[in-house]
Formats: sequence, C-alpha cells, structure tokens
Amino acid sequence: MGLILSGVQPTGNLHLGNYLGAIKNWVSLQNEHKCLFMLADLHAITVQQDPQELRDNVLKVAALYIACGIDTKKSVIFNQSRVSGHSELAWVLGCNTPIGWLNRMTQFKDKSGQDKEKAGLGLYAYPVLMSADILLYNATHVPVGEDQKQHLELARDLAAKFNREFGVEFFTVPEPLIMKTGARVMSLQDSVKKMSKSDESEYSRINLTDNADVIAKKVKSAKTDAIPEVSYDPAARPDVSTLIELLAILRNETPQAAAKSLDGQKSSGLKSALTEALISTLEPITAEYNRLINDRIMLMKVLDEGAAKANDIARANFAKVKEIVGFI
Repeated sequence: MGLILSGVQPTGNLHLGNYLGAIKNWVSLQNEHKCLFMLADLHAITVQQDPQELRDNVLKVAALYIACGIDTKKSVIFNQSRVSGHSELAWVLGCNTPIGWLNRMTQFKDKSGQDKEKAGLGLYAYPVLMSADILLYNATHVPVGEDQKQHLELARDLAAKFNREFGVEFFTVPEPLIMKTGARVMSLQDSVKKMSKSDESEYSRINLTDNADVIAKKVKSAKTDAIPEVSYDPAARPDVSTLIELLAILRNETPQAAAKSLDGQKSSGLKSALTEALISTLEPITAEYNRLINDRIMLMKVLDEGAAKANDIARANFAKVKEIVGFI
C-alpha cells in the first residue's frame, strides 16, 4: 500500500476516542505497511502553549503511542518540529494555495469562534501545513476521521495543482483510509459531541491515563435518561445509546448485541458493564505508560531516532521540490 502517515497534537491527555478512533487502527496498519506516526507540535502552537507543558506533552504522547502498541522497530515515531521540511514545504504549498480554498475550511470557522480578526495566521493556514505533512513524505494513504476528510481533500488538490502547474508527476495524490470502527467516540456528557481533550469537563472523556477508580466515577456520572430499562434507540435515547455503542466497540460486537446482553437491566447495569470493559481495555495501556514515562532517556532516544529516519525521507523529497520550483 505504500507509506502511511498520521499523528495527533501533543496537547492534554490522549483519550479513549484517540485510541479507538485512531491509534488502535495504527497498531494494525503497522504490521503490513511502512508507517510514520507524528507528534504534531507545530500544529499545537496554533493556539498558545506553555513551553514546558508542550515539551512534557510530547514525551507523554510518545509514551502513550508505545503503550498502545506502536512498535518502534516497525514504525517511525517523531515530533514534527524536528523535521524542518514540514515548515519549508508549507511555505511552498502556501504560495500555491488559493485563498478561496482556505476560506472553505470549516474547522477554522469552528475554532476561531465569533472574533476571527483575533485568530492567528497559523490557525487559518494550518490545513496547508497538514498538506505539507502528508506530501513531504509522498504518503500514499492517510488514516482520517470524517472531521479531517476536508483537510485531506485539500492535500489532494494541492498535490494535483502542483504537479499540473509545474508539469511534473512528483507528488503522490494521497488516498484516505476512513476507519469505520470507533471512528466517532462521543462525549459521556453530551451524545451529540465527540469526545474531546478540549472539552472543559473532565467527566466528558476517559483519558488513557485514568486509573480504575477514575474510570468508574466518570462512567457513573455519564448522562442517561429516565427510562428504567436499557434499550438501543439512537434517535429516541441518544445518551443511553452512546454508552451502548461504546460498550459494543470495546467488546467488538454490534450495538444490538451489546443491548441484548443487557436485557431487563437498568442504566446502572449498563454502566457497570461499560466500566468493566473500559478497565479491562485500558489497564494494560496505563500500566505500560506509567513504566515508560519514567524513562525519559529511552523516550528521547525514540524521538531522536524517529526524527533522523523522517528527515532522511523529507530531505530527499524537499530537495526535489526545490529543484522543481527553481531554487538553487
């Protein structure tokens, strides 16, 4: 299949949605394909970050990648800022990106809120950087959720535009890998919102570093409804159905099968089953993370080696870009 690139921003704790919607799928992909998994620290600074927290979070997320099953012997783990080609290619692509294309990006509208005049250029232009992330390595496939599909379309458009305008067949037009299983893990407090590390409420998400007691408390406080018995009906009972869907993902079964296993039980029974499934899934990850995070030397070695491997690919590709556009 070629080369696969993906990553997350090292901001806050990674949560269950990051694991089930992305990282768990990466673990499977690495067994058959060449994979680069990025810590997107350049993207992180589109909003202000505390420098020491950002450094710490890069190591935390690297530890979580490994704890979740990313094998450093099979895959490359690196932080984006260690590879200068990301920023350099973003400038070249930015000079070839029509403003109208960026104006159609819905995430800028969502993240900038009502006062767009105060938003930074980075927040506006980061879809171009995301395109550079992908095209710098000539990635053939990119695992994306539905909310990132628009940005991948921009990368595809920019690759085709660059090739067309310079009369070359250099950039690979990347294909999306839309992961069905666990692609949308919803908030425990609001069934219409995705689980998010930016949500103000810690009780809206299950962090990958949460221990068993914290998981139990969060599930116990999860929003349900006043109907006594459990049933799966996303339209009429969205909150209960969200919990059933999460249980089904963890058990690798259909929501209907998960609901049937709870026939006659109340919401407390559903929450008990969900808590058990969450703890069973996350305890090994948390234990391994707690071991890894105390070995800073090892984590820095992983990032050093990853940056070197990523730079080997990036330098060669960007040298060709410079030649194509006329740099000497």
